[in-house]
Amino acid sequence: MKTKLKFLPVALILLCSLQMTVIAQQKNPTAGHNLFSAGYAAGFIGGLFDGYYPYRKLKQHGDFGLGAPDKLDGELILLDGKAYQTRFTGKTTLLNDTAKTPFAVVCFFHAGKVFKPGKPMNKEALYHYLDSVLQNQNGIYAIHIRGSFGYLKTRAFPPVTKKPYVPMADRLDQQHFFEFRDATGDLVGYRVPAFMEGASISGYHFHFLSDKKDKGGHIIEVLTKNVIIEVETLNSYTIDLPQTTDFKNFDFKKDRKDEIKSVENGKKQ
Repeated sequence: MKTKLKFLPVALILLCSLQMTVIAQQKNPTAGHNLFSAGYAAGFIGGLFDGYYPYRKLKQHGDFGLGAPDKLDGELILLDGKAYQTRFTGKTTLLNDTAKTPFAVVCFFHAGKVFKPGKPMNKEALYHYLDSVLQNQNGIYAIHIRGSFGYLKTRAFPPVTKKPYVPMADRLDQQHFFEFRDATGDLVGYRVPAFMEGASISGYHFHFLSDKKDKGGHIIEVLTKNVIIEVETLNSYTIDLPQTTDFKNFDFKKDRKDEIKSVENGKKQ
């Protein structure tokens, strides 16, 4: 009898731990292969630049992703659970968890497939290669590309200062571009299907972070050298909508597809 009682506390601890895990998963439905979005892409592209969603909360939904800092102050990348900001000056630093984002997409990244192309590729060739191995045109893919790059061109916007904010496509002349040669680091990105356009940004979208975590930005051009491509297939999508006055009054009737393409490519389409 004493022997059984001796192990009873251990059994209770294990049971409680299991119950807490189940409860945590129920409270956080995005713990699986889910893409979580804070904010609505078309609204963000159209000028909703005020941060509303804290990074502390964002990290509860993912450790891998990208987006924008408050007031469009540069570019955001989330890698290995840490958030980094690349400003228009080119400086890249860690972000405080209490800061907020107007738009970001994240997931808990677990590579399901690994590819080693074994050849240099520019952006067009890289996307063509990815299309050849990611054959579900309506799938959501998280993509991590790490290794060495012959050339990278990235960009970041300066922060907005006065309302009303003009859409991003009308601020392209304010972009700051950065060029890196023979760089090593990570590309964090996604391929999102066309049916999610508006809520998210369809197609490929990548941000860069150097090995030393001191350089980064939104990818404009790339030439890979020796890289490893890790991919996770995501099977669900969750979005948090801002409950702000600006969001409630935003006009979503306008088609912003061309604006989104211009912003992604860094030039008017």
